[in-house]
Amino acid sequence: MLILSRKVNEKIMIGDDIAISIIEIKGDQIRIGVDAPRSVKVFRQEVIAEIKAANKAASESGADLPALDITVAPFANRSERKNFSQER
Repeated sequence: MLILSRKVNEKIMIGDDIAISIIEIKGDQIRIGVDAPRSVKVFRQEVIAEIKAANKAASESGADLPALDITVAPFANRSERKNFSQER
């Protein structure tokens, strides 16, 4: 882990397109700003942990989902699809 000291209004760059700015320091809290491309997902660590825990619980719940009554018919062309719809 790299540890850096910064003051208010100073930045840390990650690569060429991500900037971490120190916005405010009040007691034991530090407000930071993250400037990153929209394609980069930025989350607080505790939010990621919550999401992972919820996903794990959902996958392990073994909840029985109702069966779906879906009729799937392959169609060669639009007229076959139209005829099928009219028959139902």
